[in-house]
Amino acid sequence: MSELSASGFLNPEQAQAYTAALLHLLGTQNPLHVLRETPTTIERGLERLTPAQLDAREAPGKWSTRMVVAHLADSELVGGLRIRMVLAHERPPLAPYDQDLWADRLHYERADVRESLDRFSALRRSNLRLWSSASPTELSRVGMHSERGEESLEQMLKLYAGHDLAHLHQLARIRIVVAGQ
Repeated sequence: MSELSASGFLNPEQAQAYTAALLHLLGTQNPLHVLRETPTTIERGLERLTPAQLDAREAPGKWSTRMVVAHLADSELVGGLRIRMVLAHERPPLAPYDQDLWADRLHYERADVRESLDRFSALRRSNLRLWSSASPTELSRVGMHSERGEESLEQMLKLYAGHDLAHLHQLARIRIVVAGQ
């Protein structure tokens, strides 16, 4: 299993590897810039894709473009709750979720990709308002993630930007598969 293809709930070693991989992807990039640009980058990547191309997977058992965009929308929903919990509460618990169960049980394979993108974009705008206006003191506030431990808002900001980049790379790999069909 790659550090970026986490499935199910993570043990401490897997969580640490996942965090490191996301932070490595982000590198020195400005996380707010990454978060602002992702919806537009996805929109451009969806141009001229047919329904069959939206359903193409880079490999068996991997997600399609349709599924990735649905995941990003739900991830943004979860992230928005986490941001608000940390801003409003003292050291709140931050629950993980099994992204593969969400994909399966919430039927990502049938999601309307445009609706998913619209939902992702709206939630992202709302969350960016919070990230952009957070003071240094607010960015140092922490929640207690049950897999990753204590996590500051500043760390969360970087992880969400790295998460975006991981899925943008995945979407690019899927486009290569689609182009070869």
